Amino acid sequence: MQTLRLIFPRLRNSATIPVRRTASHSPFSALWFFSAALFLAALISLAGCKSTTAPAADVWAVVNGKEIKRDEVEKYYRTRISPEGQEPSQEEALSLKLNVIDELINNEILLERAKKLNLEASDGEVEDKFTEFKSPYTEEEFQRQLKERGVTVDDLKNTVRRELSIQKLINREVVSKVVISDQDITDFYNSNRAQFNVAEPQYRIAQIVVTPRKEPQIRNRKNDDASNEAEAQRKVKMLVDRLNSGADFSQLAMDYSEDMNSAATGGDLGYVPESSLNQSDPALKKLVISLKPGQVSPPIVLKDSIRILKLVTREAAGLRGLTDPQVQQSIRDTLRNRKEQLLRAAYLAVARDDARVTNYLAQQVLESNGKLPGAAKSTLPAKPVTQQN
Repeated sequence: MQTLRLIFPRLRNSATIPVRRTASHSPFSALWFFSAALFLAALISLAGCKSTTAPAADVWAVVNGKEIKRDEVEKYYRTRISPEGQEPSQEEALSLKLNVIDELINNEILLERAKKLNLEASDGEVEDKFTEFKSPYTEEEFQRQLKERGVTVDDLKNTVRRELSIQKLINREVVSKVVISDQDITDFYNSNRAQFNVAEPQYRIAQIVVTPRKEPQIRNRKNDDASNEAEAQRKVKMLVDRLNSGADFSQLAMDYSEDMNSAATGGDLGYVPESSLNQSDPALKKLVISLKPGQVSPPIVLKDSIRILKLVTREAAGLRGLTDPQVQQSIRDTLRNRKEQLLRAAYLAVARDDARVTNYLAQQVLESNGKLPGAAKSTLPAKPVTQQN
């Protein structure tokens, strides 16, 4: 990837001055004149260099004339650092900030391309995505998260706009050009038969979890959390009634499940081998094995929760054939992801070649041999105080 450097003014000779040879002009006098001309040219060149405006101290990079300032880098840097975690060393901080700058450079290059192709996200698209992002949090928790990270609502919306715009660009310039043929799928299957050999029965399970206790953080779309046994029972009854009325299991899981790890995916736990079921609660295993694909279980009360399960599908042991639709889709997704990542990397490399980029922080890190305590230091939010009982 080409790194572009600053272009300094160059001396252009507007005319050639003839020098007549006379008896008093020896080769030494001509050499003196030539040296003097070079010295004058050097002075003019230095004067031209001095006229070039040096970047302000808070400018850490420039992309096609657009400045990336320290404050912007710091905001994104703070989102990568846990306020509760150990403070990074100087080298770790600088390395992470260089990574952040590199991402911001790439984003700015891609955003410019999106704007030129009229692919910038609209205000409506930004508001919809912002609402979706905010929905798992209560207003109080959302504001606390912003404060901890040192960002504002406008910062977040600007980030959303940029990401949506870049995704539109990538969809048009990269994703739309990825083609996976049936022959590609066949070739992959024939070269990777072993990974389609299922060693034991597997069960693809989805769940809705309800607990009789209030959790500090809930990650479902309704921010719904039962705080005691009675509330948990009422919530489970509501869920059963809605499922019996034809409500979609995955949507209910995203809205109401109190399991942080699976609520966002509609309760989907993926494929669970039978050996893993053997290590779970016996009642849970018995329930799963009794279900037919697509069937939803009655609520089951476990030690710490009440769960409603759905058996999405069951996989028997043995070699899964190429005619299996799930096998074909799995291969297609794998090949598509591989090719998409390749084309995305190539597209970004070409885009950077066409851009004018100067990374001032990187230059300073090299010139100082990594000793930039001022640049490494950041003002992180104060660590929460843990009260001692």
